[in-house]
Amino acid sequence: MLITFKSAASGNVMMFEANAKEALGVLGKDPDAPQGIVTVEQLPAAVASLNAAIAADRAKPPDQGEADEHPDEPAGVGFSQRMVPLAELLERSLKDKVPVTWGV
Repeated sequence: MLITFKSAASGNVMMFEANAKEALGVLGKDPDAPQGIVTVEQLPAAVASLNAAIAADRAKPPDQGEADEHPDEPAGVGFSQRMVPLAELLERSLKDKVPVTWGV
């Protein structure tokens, strides 16, 4: 299932449910809520939380076990790569002072 994050400040960001739930947890939202909102007042904290999680993910060393098993294959898409579009959506929404919704 896909979950779509929407904002009047930017285009929609669609994520697989598992990735969206992970993002919602980082944002301090209920991952099991079928719909919700990040209000304008909540956006500064949401941007900071998601950017911190992205930075922490990028600081982790790569999983060497995966690379050893498949040396000819490129590394998979990680958390930080999946979250950058949502972080950009949140930042644009903060700049334009509009909320971000999902599931509506």
